[in-house]
Amino acid sequence: MNKSLITADKEGWRTVSEKTLYQDKNVHVTAQEVFTPSRQDKPARWTVVHRKAAVVVAPVTPEGKLVLVQQERIPVRALLWEFPAGQVDEEDSADDAVIQATARRELLEETGYELTAGAELVALGYFFTSQGFTDEHNHLFLARGVVKARAGASHDEDEGITGCREFTREELTRMIASGEINNANTLSLYARLCARGLF
Repeated sequence: MNKSLITADKEGWRTVSEKTLYQDKNVHVTAQEVFTPSRQDKPARWTVVHRKAAVVVAPVTPEGKLVLVQQERIPVRALLWEFPAGQVDEEDSADDAVIQATARRELLEETGYELTAGAELVALGYFFTSQGFTDEHNHLFLARGVVKARAGASHDEDEGITGCREFTREELTRMIASGEINNANTLSLYARLCARGLF
């Protein structure tokens, strides 16, 4: 699993050692010793979970409704409403074209919606999902002008997607305020949309 340029050593940071504790196709768990900007005399020891970068997409229909998927999430034993998301599988996960292609793919696969001619896919930066233990970072997108595709959704069976629905902005805001929506991807993208005045 390749490290991203976003999380590579920078000025003041230097990895002394990194030992693999566990690895499969989804995660690479390592024990690290790292000199940090404030710890130059003795390296800090940390367990880090490396994960592929991912995308999160806020699909908006021409009528202004947002499309979310309902997904079974085994680690938290819950069925959650979320913006569509997925990992960047290609090796060059820092390439903007690869990241945008992943956003388009995940939008279609998970929701069965696609961008129409003249629609736009707006990149909104990235965020760290849980920076205390993982370098996973998700790229955020606004997809304006999505419509249902003829072929429909084609998500993987192991994803556990059980539904897809359009929500008004008022419905989504109420669900977030009440805690009904409580996953980091959706909350982060909602916050970025609001901060940019796009919501």
